[in-house]
Amino acid sequence: MKVVVDSAEVTVRVSSRQTRRVAHSDNLMVVVWDFTNGPDREPDPFHAHPHEQVTCVVGGEVLFFIGEESRRLQPGDMVVVPPGRPHTIQVLTPEVRLIDAFTPLREEFLQAGSRTGGG
Repeated sequence: MKVVVDSAEVTVRVSSRQTRRVAHSDNLMVVVWDFTNGPDREPDPFHAHPHEQVTCVVGGEVLFFIGEESRRLQPGDMVVVPPGRPHTIQVLTPEVRLIDAFTPLREEFLQAGSRTGGG
């Protein structure tokens, strides 16, 4: 059984306002993102990747963008991001927690020196 506990040992500080924790199997990755110091005046830069992604808002609110479309999301809302589609968020509340599921694995999150959970 793989268990990832909420601790500094498995948390990666991505920026001064963003952290992530990762758990994964051979084919599926789940990432918990925590954002602080919101709300943001502008969306983050758009990005795209070849992975399928499903995002669930657990806390706070975001404006989620996929291409030209945007939608305000709150706790319990989910969005599906097709592979290769440019997307981003804008944090709308002081704190936000998102849970992303990816397939295949986001290998860049598993690079040497990154702290991750799972195996």
